Amino acid sequence: MADRALEDLLRECAPQVLGVLVSRFRQFDLCEDAVQEALLAAASAWPEGGVPDEPVGWLVTVARRRLTDLWRSDSARRRREEAVAVDPAGTVDLEAPAVDDSLEMLLLCVHPDLTEASRIALTLRAVGGLTTAEIARAFLVPEATMAQRISRAKATIGAGGGFTLPADVRTERLSAALHVLYLIFNEGYTASAGPGLTRVDLSAEAIRLTRMLHRLLPADGEVAGLLVLMLLTDARRQARTDTDGRMIPLAEQDRSRWDHAAIREATTLLERTLARREVGPYQLQAAIAAVHAEASTDADTDWRQIEILYRLLEECTDNPVVTLNRAVAVGMAYGPERGLEVLDRVAGDRRLARHHRPDAVRAHLLDRLGDHEAAREHFRRAARATLNLAEKRYLEDRARRAGSAATTPPDDDPGTS
Repeated sequence: MADRALEDLLRECAPQVLGVLVSRFRQFDLCEDAVQEALLAAASAWPEGGVPDEPVGWLVTVARRRLTDLWRSDSARRRREEAVAVDPAGTVDLEAPAVDDSLEMLLLCVHPDLTEASRIALTLRAVGGLTTAEIARAFLVPEATMAQRISRAKATIGAGGGFTLPADVRTERLSAALHVLYLIFNEGYTASAGPGLTRVDLSAEAIRLTRMLHRLLPADGEVAGLLVLMLLTDARRQARTDTDGRMIPLAEQDRSRWDHAAIREATTLLERTLARREVGPYQLQAAIAAVHAEASTDADTDWRQIEILYRLLEECTDNPVVTLNRAVAVGMAYGPERGLEVLDRVAGDRRLARHHRPDAVRAHLLDRLGDHEAAREHFRRAARATLNLAEKRYLEDRARRAGSAATTPPDDDPGTS
């Protein structure tokens, strides 16, 4: 079995195995240690002996044995006593689940008592299978800091009661899980800080986990909508930078470099999703991305349709970034004066106080209006506000070119959530 195929299989199995153990014993740290040892055993045994017929069952059995070994050690005495209280006879059946426990594990990782940062880190660790070091590198923090964050998150979950959630709680947690996956994707698509525009490992992991969620919940329109949005947005990745790593905005991208297979997959799924009665925020964002994807050139973009979709999105969300994006669409469809009017509605919103995009959008609209000096100032302000070096270089370049690139919108970030 190829190393990559084995790695993919183990990453897919890991949250299911962890879910089985945590659902029975609650002790997240101890269970995760056992799962990691089982994965290491599989990585050694399977290449030579072959993948077992029931890989999850094999891993559960090995992990259970590791738990038994841990309970027998003196250092695990207290944990052993707690486990006995849960399963005094030691007879809990740890067969592989009939229903994939990955969904329950994902919902567990978005516990309401966790901060957003902790939810993201724990999801990447427990469901995504990333190491603490990998997560720390992705978010530009020391490994020790990330380890403490994940450890505290595990402790919170361990004190949080049952693993199987009531239906109403599952619905609430699913919304939070989608938001976490969306944030992971956005951080990968346009990194909040650092030298590079993207972090492909994060966007790819977000897509993988959302695919998993879609397999588990194929009838959920918002899960499908989020997957479509990610696929359509990520399809542009190869065209977003030049050979020097400089950012290329959507209007200037070579569309032949887009991933058209991913676009076809996404638009087919979107057509099925929009046929349902209820359309949510992720489906609307996916529809906006699809309008961009359908345009063979920037000049063919149907900005009026995009503006309508953003208006619908405004009605079902309380998010100033949506209005910010609608201002761009209005400016492209009806003229920069109208776009500036929309932008002024959120100019004082505190949620945008430290964000670079309000200045970037205002600069774009002012440039189209012909006020190039004011546009330069706002491009410079936007450049000072962003921590991503690729974006900073792009905005500084736009400041220098104000008056010669007035029709190019500031960027193509999905960032509406």
